[in-house]
Amino acid sequence: MLERMKALVREKDICVLATVSGTKPHCSLMAYATDENGLKIYMVTHRRTTKYQNLMENPNVSLLIDTREEHPGAERPHGKALTVSGTFEPIADGAKRQRIRARLLEKHPHLSAFMNDPDAEPLCIRVTSFLLLDGLTDAHFETVRDTDGP
Repeated sequence: MLERMKALVREKDICVLATVSGTKPHCSLMAYATDENGLKIYMVTHRRTTKYQNLMENPNVSLLIDTREEHPGAERPHGKALTVSGTFEPIADGAKRQRIRARLLEKHPHLSAFMNDPDAEPLCIRVTSFLLLDGLTDAHFETVRDTDGP
């Protein structure tokens, strides 16, 4: 089941990122790319955004990745919704920042101007668990063990 979950993360490229400051949640629609394993999720944002300030205060996040566009109308109950729990990790290493930038631009070339802004900050989310809802009632939970690498 874990491999199916990671495959869904690698297949998609848009998610909802949920961050929190104090007791106030904040959601953002985000373009993303992953590492080869689907256990690190890369995004980019500006440092002056609410989401970035929230990440600096509390690195714990939740992402929602789903297949709703594949299941319109009466097919909607057959969709999948994957909740990804993870931890934001700041990226200090210049070479790693460039690898993440390249991976994001490979999947999202339209982000080029956005990423060239001096205020743009690449993000790395290290996945800690997955919760897959397959249809309306078929749920599967997997904890992810810690992994190293870019």
